Amino acid sequence: MKKFIKTLKVFYGFVARRRWIFLLFLLVTIIASVLSYLIPYFLKLFVDNLQNNNYDYLFRLLVLVIAVRYLGLLFHMLSFFIGDIVSFDAAISARRKIFKHLQDLDFAYHISKSTGFLISAFKRGDGALWSLFHEIHHRFLSILIGFVIMLYFFSQLNWRISLIVFLSFILALIMARILVRININARRKHNDEEDKVSAIIVDNMVNYETVKLFSQEKKEIERLKDAFVPWLSTGWRYVNTFRLIDFSIGTIINVSIFFLIYFALRLSAEDQLTVGEFVLILGYISSFYPRLFDLVYAFREVGKHYADVEKYFGILENDVKIKDPDSPVTLPKLNGEIEFNNVSFAYQKGKKEAVKGINLKIRSGQSIALVGRSGSGKTTLMKLLMRFYDVDSGSIIVDGFDIRKFTKSHLRSFVGIVPQEPILFNNTIGYNISYGKEKVIKDELIAAAKIANLHDFIMSLSKKYNTNVGERGVKLSGGQKQRLAIARMVLSDPDIIIFDEATSQLDSENEALIQEALWKVVKNKTTIIIAHRLTTAMRADKIVVMEKGRIVETGSHFALLAKEKSLYKHFWDLQIKSPDNLSSASKA
Repeated sequence: MKKFIKTLKVFYGFVARRRWIFLLFLLVTIIASVLSYLIPYFLKLFVDNLQNNNYDYLFRLLVLVIAVRYLGLLFHMLSFFIGDIVSFDAAISARRKIFKHLQDLDFAYHISKSTGFLISAFKRGDGALWSLFHEIHHRFLSILIGFVIMLYFFSQLNWRISLIVFLSFILALIMARILVRININARRKHNDEEDKVSAIIVDNMVNYETVKLFSQEKKEIERLKDAFVPWLSTGWRYVNTFRLIDFSIGTIINVSIFFLIYFALRLSAEDQLTVGEFVLILGYISSFYPRLFDLVYAFREVGKHYADVEKYFGILENDVKIKDPDSPVTLPKLNGEIEFNNVSFAYQKGKKEAVKGINLKIRSGQSIALVGRSGSGKTTLMKLLMRFYDVDSGSIIVDGFDIRKFTKSHLRSFVGIVPQEPILFNNTIGYNISYGKEKVIKDELIAAAKIANLHDFIMSLSKKYNTNVGERGVKLSGGQKQRLAIARMVLSDPDIIIFDEATSQLDSENEALIQEALWKVVKNKTTIIIAHRLTTAMRADKIVVMEKGRIVETGSHFALLAKEKSLYKHFWDLQIKSPDNLSSASKA
């Protein structure tokens, strides 16, 4: 129940954001409902006055009835019009807030959630918000108002008729609550299986190239087929709850109608009801009780959409673990002096530390290379520097300030990174290169592309810088994507530069050309190079060798080669003796 109230509170936080428009919508909806439920009373007046041959009154009453009906139509239309204003505003507000929260959530959250899950939650949740608004305010509220009006008129006739209406309504509500709860649970389980199916499909679309390369289409089809087994099972359980609702509520309604008409006939036989009053009872039975079925279906729809909205709003319940400070430090520019002070960190508490006891000073404008086996902690240090995670112990100092004193966005604005596997937007080459800088002029764009040895390739394309790269850059080769990422970093002009195997997918010739250009770009900038290719690391001012989360060696390229039993020398000998690396080593 607490969860339900919490979800409704979030829902009405969006719906009632423009309070006065929402209150106007409620007022108009109430008036429209009242006008529509007055018609059976007018039928009573018609029948009673028809028996008295009061035709002058009947003609005036006819005009009044038509006026009321027309007014009800206008208010009904106005209710939907104002309701749409409220719904549009609520939908936009919810999307923006949840999207912003997703942007604020930590790196750890995003790597633990599948794209399919988030797309499914957004798609269903946004549609459910609209439907939930309609069910509650256009159906549920209207039926409740009709019930109050009917109960009022019946109370003027006979208490037993009012009691039957009241008891049948309460019994229907109780039964609806029980059945809808069963329906919601079934819906929630089916949604979980639907998300798994969606995740498989999206995962396949994103990684279709891998599927094709390994000829695993049949395997993917089987994987989807297996996922549909629990999907179908939970789906049948879900749809069968509808049949249970139909039978249970239908029984309550039919029994109630029988007793209402039975007592109305008894009262008419005893001359305790006029013909007009009997017509009034029949009018409300024929107009309200079908709407009572609507009420249950409204409950059912609310239950269905609530399950979707709950998951949609549930994104907001994920806490941002890496928080910005209340009084952040702001600097116009960084000198780029970095210091790791006894830094230790584990991705999961109680598990093996990814880095431990790291002490490392990087002077302003200095270039260092981090080398070591995969999993030695090189990339983890950079994630900590970027505050994708916070250190478990120790501190990271930039220009004399603990990085936790900066907001995450401000800190990252000083850093330019070229990742090992660049991810590009499904947009143009020009858009992707200029992504890290506002108001880029064409000459700057071209200059950055030339430094990355990419301009000539771009000019060979029919649409040149307006060429679309496809989803995640699928239309470009690995080397082209890396060069584009380098151009993007160059154009952003950061104070601290990080290369994470930035030339790993380039051929030897292009690697040599780009390295020459990059060493010019990084001049007087603090530069960190994560390298498996030691030809990339050899020109750094200082080389830091890592092993099992610790720093085991530091020094220049030649100093480390001259050191006995050097781990760096071991790596160098392995690479220099490899035929694939001889040419790149000689050119470097």
